[in-house]
Amino acid sequence: MWQLLSILQKNLIWSIPAAMILGVVSGYCFDMSFIKISVMPLTFLMVYPMMVNLEVRKVISLEGMKCQLTAQVINFGIIPFIAFGIGNYFFPNEPMIILGLLFASLLPTSGMTISWTGFAKGNLNAAIRMTVIGLIAGSIATPLYAKWLMGEVIDIPMAQIFISILLVVFLPMAMGYATRLLLIRFYGEQHYQGSLKQKFPTLSTLGVLGIVYVAMSLKSSAITANPAILLTYLIPLALLYAVNFLLSTIIGKLFFNRGDGIALVYGTVMRNLSIALAIAMTAFSEKGSEIAIILALAYIVQVQSAAWYVKFTDSIFGKP
Repeated sequence: MWQLLSILQKNLIWSIPAAMILGVVSGYCFDMSFIKISVMPLTFLMVYPMMVNLEVRKVISLEGMKCQLTAQVINFGIIPFIAFGIGNYFFPNEPMIILGLLFASLLPTSGMTISWTGFAKGNLNAAIRMTVIGLIAGSIATPLYAKWLMGEVIDIPMAQIFISILLVVFLPMAMGYATRLLLIRFYGEQHYQGSLKQKFPTLSTLGVLGIVYVAMSLKSSAITANPAILLTYLIPLALLYAVNFLLSTIIGKLFFNRGDGIALVYGTVMRNLSIALAIAMTAFSEKGSEIAIILALAYIVQVQSAAWYVKFTDSIFGKP
């Protein structure tokens, strides 16, 4: 089982489209409304495992504050407004799609931030701090930005979003931290780092694929009636990521050394789409499945673009 989950995790570019297709087919052939009850368990399965490996204590360090502050300015002072502008340009009469793009921009950094920074031989400590800071700040900022930018056209359930964030971010974070301490206490740091740590992200992948499947099942009738809609979503997403990569690369190249510059790029372009999915599906109920389609497609764009960026990192920032 672990080997299969590992394969699915390493091949998200294929496993997520497969889950999307399976969900559309299931929703087309059967009445899948009963599947709504699986949203919360899948959400927990998606978020809790990734929290076990989150090194919260590393955020306390003041090292590299210039890089950290720059990352947060990009993450919360620039990118959400670019996403909002792109959404309004492409979908002026579809507020839920605009909100989906906004969700895709408001929860920066994930485990992939650390992974891709490592692949590109960037500053891993800076990436870890960005991941923790971005997750906490994004969780607090998301409902506020949503209300500020979309509150006039959508009834933003602020209380429900905050409750969802408590349930899908901070509760799993506390439980994950406690789990980490218990595992290290019973098995030792060396065994945890060597054997146990690698298993949790694969469990999270199972939750991601499950949520994507559920979202596509619930929206199957709309998708099968107009399959070209997926392409109309991919274009603005690709534009958002392209602008984000370009902006972060220019700033990283001009103002930071190689290691910090790479961490800055991946700390501002990689999004915690799992948490965004969780919030959308728990706070907006069935309407959240429309947002989930955008976020599922964002996985594909994000993984592809991150992988290609690694190939050109040495050309952009020089060899390590």
